[in-house]
Amino acid sequence: MQRLPLESSSLASAAYDSVLHRLEVEFRNGQRYLFFRVPLGCYQQFMDSESKGAYFNRYFRNRFAFKHLTRPRRPIVLPPPTKTK
Repeated sequence: MQRLPLESSSLASAAYDSVLHRLEVEFRNGQRYLFFRVPLGCYQQFMDSESKGAYFNRYFRNRFAFKHLTRPRRPIVLPPPTKTK
């Protein structure tokens, strides 16, 4: 994965693996997270968004399973179940 710097007050960089559909995000505070099963279109919209932090909070946070990379012993966190009618 090629890491790309981001112009954001909260996010430092991002890297996307289009084969495995994984997104790695690094925050300005040094914390790194790996998100699983992220569609390519979602990643492209993220990179094209005017506010990367706002897009991340709206479309990634609590929506995809993730692993905290800066604390490797922590478990993978699954997103909350979606409500169905």
